[in-house]
Amino acid sequence: MQKRSITLKGHRTSIALEAEFWTALEELASAANRSLPSLVYEIDRNRLKQNPAPGLASAIRVYVLKRVSKAD
Repeated sequence: MQKRSITLKGHRTSIALEAEFWTALEELASAANRSLPSLVYEIDRNRLKQNPAPGLASAIRVYVLKRVSKAD
């Protein structure tokens, strides 16, 4: 697991993900010409619309899996 800190809505938050998920997330952000914090903010905003809202790390994993499976 790799833990990173990202600022969301003016607050620092730590996110722990496997290295492979960080790599895939960085590649998805780059392919979309977005910064990593910008993409994580979007994922965070969308996860908060769910009831109950999943944890941020879980929401990121699901986001990555959906995008990677579409690319195959």
